[in-house]
Amino acid sequence: MKDRTPTARVDQDLCVGCELCLATCPDRTFSMDQGKARVTGDRCLACEHCVAVCPTGAVTLGAAEPHALDFTTFTPINEWLPPGDYDLPGLVALMRSRRSCRNYLPDPVPRDQLEDLVKIGTTAPSGTNSQLWTFTILPDRQAVTALGDRIGVFFRKLNAMARKAWLRKLTKLLGKGELDQYYREHYQSVSEAMEQWETQGIDRLFHGAPAAMVVGSRPGASCPAEDALLASGQILLAAHAMGLGTCLIGYAVEAMDYDPGIKDFLGIPKSEAVHAVIVLGYPDEKYQRLTGRRQVTPRYFHPAPQESP
Repeated sequence: MKDRTPTARVDQDLCVGCELCLATCPDRTFSMDQGKARVTGDRCLACEHCVAVCPTGAVTLGAAEPHALDFTTFTPINEWLPPGDYDLPGLVALMRSRRSCRNYLPDPVPRDQLEDLVKIGTTAPSGTNSQLWTFTILPDRQAVTALGDRIGVFFRKLNAMARKAWLRKLTKLLGKGELDQYYREHYQSVSEAMEQWETQGIDRLFHGAPAAMVVGSRPGASCPAEDALLASGQILLAAHAMGLGTCLIGYAVEAMDYDPGIKDFLGIPKSEAVHAVIVLGYPDEKYQRLTGRRQVTPRYFHPAPQESP
């Protein structure tokens, strides 16, 4: 469990008593004393709302790391953007332009870019501000290939099991139909992909990408999967803005779920969970236009009127 001991400090000489820190603090860590804000609560999310809202810079947070978001490959705009003060059409164009890339150039991705992407991922929201996500970087094609080979060991074993009709039937009778479902939906394509990798060097798992990133979580987060996937979403969009292509590899996540030895192979502690595997590289693809999406009809909830007593 993350330590919630308050580390906020209020410079009494700078505090003007505006009470904005009281209004924005979700843990009610502050109270007023003789017209000045003071830290009186015993819990703090370390969300830094108080730091961001203070007009005079009177509030500081001891737990904050001022250089955690120093970027190397670009110069950030270090000013808060109020709601509505951004190019919404441009943002939507970025979201619609990002596509899953399955064709990559062999050029390596600079480590500075990979590390900046990790920092961008940490700008995502996290439940109760846990920030317990983890990022494991596979910086070159050799590392990606090594992981692919290790995952291949898992799928060869899985396919050997799935070929046994009696085992599929038995596990289904025991209420565990995953093996039978895998055989029907994935066995053939996985078999073909492994044969192409072994005989032709065609990489249908990681698509020849020169780098990858495993996004996980340490124990103690209130909603770890959501946190990691939100961070992954930030990374996907930022990578496109950097000129990189990306693709989420669900097969790799599934393999790590069922075979903890793969995490050990990567140096990921057993206590950590893996939620996303992202491959990255310079795309060998160039699209000409935006495409659409399936029509979604939102559902509205209206509570039934209450009867008068």
